[in-house]
Amino acid sequence: MQQNPQLELANNFVQHTNRNIFLTGKAGTGKTTFLHQLKKTSHKRMAVVAPTGVAAINAGGVTIHSLFQLPFGPYIPQQENTDRNSQYKKQFNREKINLIRSLDLLVIDEISMVRADVLDAIDDVLRRYRNRSKPFGGVQLLMIGDLHQLSPIANKEELQLLKPYYDTLYFFASKALQQTPLVNIELKHIYRQADTAFIGLLNAVRENRISKQILEDLNRRFVPHFKTNEAEGYITLTTHNNSAQRLNDQKLAEIKETTYHFKAVVQGDFPEYAYPTVADLELKVGAQVMFVKNDSSRDKLFYNGKIGKVVRIADEVIYIKCAGEQDEIGVGPMVWQNIKYALNTATKEVQENVIGSFTQHPLRLAWAITIHKSQGLTFEKAIIDAEDAFTHGQVYVALSRCKTLEGMVLSSPLKSKSVITDSTIAAYTSESERNEPNENILNEAKKTFQETLLRELFDFNLMKFKYFSLLKSAEENDQALVGNFAQTLHEIKAAAEKEIYAVAQKFQTELNQLLQQPELPENHEALQERVKKASTYFASKLEQMLFLPLKKMAVETDNKAIRKSVQGALTGLKQEVTVKLYIIKQAAINGFNALAYLQNKANAAIDLSTAEDKTSASSQNQTAAAVVNVDHPELFTTLRNWRNQVADEKNIPPFHIFSQKVLTEMVTLLPSTLAELESIKGMGPVKVKQYGEEILKLINAYSEEKQIQRQRIDLNVPKENVTSETKQVSFGLFRAGKTIAEIAAERNLTAGTIEGHLLHFVALGELEISQVFSQDVVAQISNYLSKNQPESLTEAKNALGDAVSYNALRAVLKHLNYQYPQRADG
Repeated sequence: MQQNPQLELANNFVQHTNRNIFLTGKAGTGKTTFLHQLKKTSHKRMAVVAPTGVAAINAGGVTIHSLFQLPFGPYIPQQENTDRNSQYKKQFNREKINLIRSLDLLVIDEISMVRADVLDAIDDVLRRYRNRSKPFGGVQLLMIGDLHQLSPIANKEELQLLKPYYDTLYFFASKALQQTPLVNIELKHIYRQADTAFIGLLNAVRENRISKQILEDLNRRFVPHFKTNEAEGYITLTTHNNSAQRLNDQKLAEIKETTYHFKAVVQGDFPEYAYPTVADLELKVGAQVMFVKNDSSRDKLFYNGKIGKVVRIADEVIYIKCAGEQDEIGVGPMVWQNIKYALNTATKEVQENVIGSFTQHPLRLAWAITIHKSQGLTFEKAIIDAEDAFTHGQVYVALSRCKTLEGMVLSSPLKSKSVITDSTIAAYTSESERNEPNENILNEAKKTFQETLLRELFDFNLMKFKYFSLLKSAEENDQALVGNFAQTLHEIKAAAEKEIYAVAQKFQTELNQLLQQPELPENHEALQERVKKASTYFASKLEQMLFLPLKKMAVETDNKAIRKSVQGALTGLKQEVTVKLYIIKQAAINGFNALAYLQNKANAAIDLSTAEDKTSASSQNQTAAAVVNVDHPELFTTLRNWRNQVADEKNIPPFHIFSQKVLTEMVTLLPSTLAELESIKGMGPVKVKQYGEEILKLINAYSEEKQIQRQRIDLNVPKENVTSETKQVSFGLFRAGKTIAEIAAERNLTAGTIEGHLLHFVALGELEISQVFSQDVVAQISNYLSKNQPESLTEAKNALGDAVSYNALRAVLKHLNYQYPQRADG
């Protein structure tokens, strides 16, 4: 295609900005050609959709409704909970979610036929699975079409439902689209027609500038009782399908030749509404036909819309003779493919998978065709029957199918009322023409696009929000969660606030100053160097303070609803941290590049999602090592799995056998008799009778394997005090002169667990801290705490290093609280 400034501008906006684009132009200006070229050259991951099956097949894409799983019915904006809209809330499978999350660009062909509410339904889906705060989830839209051609359709009921929400049904009334700055680019150069006088007439019809002179010029092509010469290959364009069908049947019946039937072969998924031609093609020698596919061979003997006559049929080959050509064209069956978009998790590319095919001769009877089906086609000679035009754009579509004025014949004179033009379209087009983009606007959009992504790279607000959601959920359900889940989150949060979020906020200010320069961020050397250094810092902090600690955290509770809630919040936070860490690490190495940023962000999300799929089954039975602050984690896992299996067999909730709290006490106290087991609060005689023998068998086997010397449980102690007995045992052994390591070995517990037991007595003042930890460690921690007053244990731990344990920190805090009660907040 020759140099075309509007096409180049459109290509630059698509490739180098995130602006939503409406690419329009008169019939024959190369919109479809641009789309096919874009699919070959664009580095952005894209999907192509269209409102109808045939349009989707012609565009090499899929229908809007199939990609976004939309029902056929109106979408009511801002009423997500209505019964009508509930059908729009179908859950997508993981493959579809990954595909949607990977998209950079969504191309919508034949946008003139897409209703505003359908665009808002697309927005709903994209926000749900991408970024809820951004229109269309942050996906860039390229909408291609001509508003002066065929318009959206709605029945009376749909119109009544949508009228309160939309002033018009055209796509530009979409609530989501109105939240974004839309670039309107109109292609000017017409490739289909070369006659400037005819182009002028078409423009007048398109733009509703129908004067008396225009009508007279057009109506000169009205030929009463026009008799076609079969050799010339005229096709009649009608407004209604039954008129076209009737004329084709009549003409075919008049031919006294043998009838041939050619049956299409349909394989896989290829719905009938998307058939590009008839499944049962009935032909005779002498029939006028139209090619419905381009010749993909090097010879390019035919194109979609070319008219000819059947001259002979032999061995499944149909020979066509076209007007003005000497040679026959022999054509056999050809294949149309129905594709489905999928994400290649290895390459991270959006790929087209063939899910069905339609094989048929690329022909249809062509004495007549509806104006609707002629959209996008070009005819050398056509008879226009538009007297009964009933919708906006029909007459223009019909007239603009013709290459020349001389090749067009009107079967009835055109009247002003036949040319139906929507005033809304005229007003929108006029406004768009006054605001046409230029190179300056393009450069501004490029810079804004890069600046937006760069600020997003160092924006941790979404991470903070997800952390807050997790912490809130953990605090609300703290009693039901095993271990110090909420406390651990608080400690992580305090450190992240100081060393990540606060620093990021200061860096954003510096970033804004650097972005004041006129250069594009990608070309700004000083900025790129600063980005690398900042990324190196944040990558280190993210990994140490959030990624690694969160990776070790697991949700343990008997309550399924609580587990689902907290686990969902934890997973969401982990995903956000993982993705952010990945893209910041890439920026630390390579600096900032807009396309690379988008690719890295999508790749990280896809990799994480794929990894979650692989581990989802095992995550239901996480290893006890992931459970924090639980004695004998292996036994914990064994007892829990046994309990869950029995619960499944009895079809009862697991906590009906024993609760998570009881389970924790079992692995702490290690009962060796039924009486000792019954002494645990929550285990009554009925449960002991039902399950006691099995429970003890598992505990005894574990204790023997680990050679644990168990202490007997004092059965005279009230049940509510039994849990303190294990601490008392450790305390007694310590007072007897055994070291922490010796006690841990004897009781088959970790040294950290024994330290935790002894901390209880440090806090009570019954044990000197110097007996547990060295005086140097205590002094080091005390000095640090008094001078720095850290907000969390994590902050102190990071400052003091590996030489100091968390238990030592907690011991000093408890010791200080005992000596100086007024510092209980410290």
